[in-house]
Amino acid sequence: MSNFRNGRSLTARSVLLSVLLGTDPPRLPVRLLVSTTALFGITENTARTALSRMAAAGEVRADDGWYEIVAPRLIERRASQEVGRRGARGTWDGSWLCVVIAADGSRPADERASLRSDLTGARLAELREGVWLRPDNIPRIELPPRDELVVLRSRPDDDPEKLARRLWDLDAWSLHSQELRRRLGELIGPLEAGDRGVLTDGFVLSAEVLRHLRTDPLLPPALVNREWPGDDLRVDYEQYDRAYRQVLRSWFDLHRP
Repeated sequence: MSNFRNGRSLTARSVLLSVLLGTDPPRLPVRLLVSTTALFGITENTARTALSRMAAAGEVRADDGWYEIVAPRLIERRASQEVGRRGARGTWDGSWLCVVIAADGSRPADERASLRSDLTGARLAELREGVWLRPDNIPRIELPPRDELVVLRSRPDDDPEKLARRLWDLDAWSLHSQELRRRLGELIGPLEAGDRGVLTDGFVLSAEVLRHLRTDPLLPPALVNREWPGDDLRVDYEQYDRAYRQVLRSWFDLHRP
């Protein structure tokens, strides 16, 4: 999903995937999935058809009235989402991870696009075509197992803070984080009061926050200013998510067969 501002922009598949990706483990009974799509005016038949198509495409698996995410790319997406939500960073000794793609131009376009997506998901940024970098401060970073990748670790001669700003638009990420925190603050009160009327807007906002956290480069503190809002956004979102899930459970109870 991308830049949704209201439920009318959401498809049944988008809603179903967002619910499953936000659940641990990513497995739910069909009745709860159908109840969630009803928040957006999506009929039960439409939701069940979408689930059947997702199962046929190998995205989910049906098991005795439950659906579970099984597609490797979706599982990787969920893992990246959880990394962003936790914001775990290790100590940093000043070294950088460098991944060079050898003979990338000889690969089919879809394979090149898939590799770029994998490296972006691992929170590397492209310095120039075929050269990807990031500070080496994320524990157990998952790189795609590709033969064409050459992995190096070194220390750049240039100012590392300037290099980080060349690789990521940190100001734009920070500004959007502040906007998301403002919107979370507007909804947390109604949610904590149990207002089911904000569930639709809250769902869209929750998905947007998780998408944004997936793009947090998780840089060492030395490379971002002290006002970097990533951790504050995570704290706000955890409070918000607890309140949202409580109201969503009341919605499920109200629509339980």
